[in-house]
Amino acid sequence: MRRRGFRISLTVVGTALALATMAIAADDKGVDYKVVATWKLGGDGGWDYLTADGDGHRLFIARGTRVMVVDTESGKQVGEIPDTAGVHGVALDYELGRGFTSDGREDTVSVFDLKTLAVEKKIKVGNGPDAILYDPFSKRVFTFNGKGSDRTATAIEASKGEVVGTIQLGGKPEFAATDENGTVFVNLEDKSEIVAFDPRKLTVKSHWKLTDCEEPTGLAIDRKHRRLFAGCSGNKRMAIVDADSGKVLATPAIGDGCDATAFDAGRGLAFASAGDGTITVIKEDDAATFSVVQTVTTQKSARTMAVDGRTHRLFTVGANVVPGPERKVEPGSFVVLVVEGAR
Repeated sequence: MRRRGFRISLTVVGTALALATMAIAADDKGVDYKVVATWKLGGDGGWDYLTADGDGHRLFIARGTRVMVVDTESGKQVGEIPDTAGVHGVALDYELGRGFTSDGREDTVSVFDLKTLAVEKKIKVGNGPDAILYDPFSKRVFTFNGKGSDRTATAIEASKGEVVGTIQLGGKPEFAATDENGTVFVNLEDKSEIVAFDPRKLTVKSHWKLTDCEEPTGLAIDRKHRRLFAGCSGNKRMAIVDADSGKVLATPAIGDGCDATAFDAGRGLAFASAGDGTITVIKEDDAATFSVVQTVTTQKSARTMAVDGRTHRLFTVGANVVPGPERKVEPGSFVVLVVEGAR
């Protein structure tokens, strides 16, 4: 992100004050994100969550029956995790050097080696695991299960690769976030709620109603200021929530069909990606004030997203979807879009 300003001469007080005022005003508008690269990967099938591995310079892309692994410096595919039927997402545990995938069609988690990408084992979890999260506080992996009547989170001890418990959530879970200090949060899509639970005790702490937020999907967190960013796919809003009280602080407008949100702690910016081909950029002016500063045009169908906290780049993916009663992807049209903000 480029912040437009002026060098101020301290020798001329009047000029300095004028230029400083102009710099502050320009800074408020100084967000300039745009698509800087398109990586054509092709391949059959749809897609779901993206996971950015900043340290390893890799992007993990869930592609239905497998996970594509892309080098974020070259834009080339460098590996694949196969046999992940109905895969939705990937969680990473750098301390153990392991990754975990949520395989929705076989109700399992695949455990793989972060270096070799070789699958080490599969773990049976709840019905239809969708989102997946690693919580470094409890050192556990959580899957969020929403198939049939299942409305649970399954807890896996990462070091042992064993299920240690289940939490009843009371609604259909979507994405989740952790404060890394004893609380995990998850959206309930059908209830328009956020559930906060203890990842060690496996007990629910709170149910918070999300006012002016329909069908919450993506969820991100600002751990420093204790703020949650929930994408409301049903009414084109982002619910910004106090992570201690559950109070909704703001609901700025975003694009249509949001499926992911993200927060870049280094820049104090939140993002919402939507299937209408937009990423909304929201600036955290302070812990209580938020404003939409840019809407980035990406590509229709590019509804999911990940942010690389090291490079501050955003990644989203899309393809040409063939019109019709069944959602079909035009062969060879799948791409990764790299979005970058100048400073």
